[in-house]
Amino acid sequence: MTTLADRPNTALLVIDVQNGVMKGAHDRDAVVANIGVLVGKARAAGVEVVWIQHSSEELAEGSEGWQYVPELVRREPEPLVHKRYGDSFEDTDLEPVLAARGVGGLIVAGAQTDACVRSTLHGALARGYDATLVSDAHTTEDLTAYGAPAPDKVIAHTNLYWQYQEAPGRTAGTVTTADLDFAERSRG
Repeated sequence: MTTLADRPNTALLVIDVQNGVMKGAHDRDAVVANIGVLVGKARAAGVEVVWIQHSSEELAEGSEGWQYVPELVRREPEPLVHKRYGDSFEDTDLEPVLAARGVGGLIVAGAQTDACVRSTLHGALARGYDATLVSDAHTTEDLTAYGAPAPDKVIAHTNLYWQYQEAPGRTAGTVTTADLDFAERSRG
């Protein structure tokens, strides 16, 4: 139902599933496996898979930590969007990549829940996209030493509030990996 004109297609965004990000991630192996299932489902349905890769001082471009986890392999010509900010749209070519493919609906998975995933979800909805979070395909590290809730609580809270998120002319919500049917969502 996106507010973006002539954008009937859906894309899967795989956000920052990089070695350095996932090293201490909560339930890492299960989340990576679920993202692998999502990528397979998207490819089988002819849905675009867009890979997002973060760079920072801690994730220096080209370093081992910056690389995507070995379990997930991007295929050519699947787009790779490089970013330096939490919101995957900020100062990147994500918007033109999606526009060129007629994408108005996003399925979001990746890391970290309380940073880049949340920022991208909110950024997408504010820009007119439908934005669905895959509830069992995102994760974060343990930041309790800094006063944050435990990772499982951060994930649960994000799933709770995004399940009820809404905006005029746009849809949001959550879905599990098992329940996601790209053929049903593909509008193009």
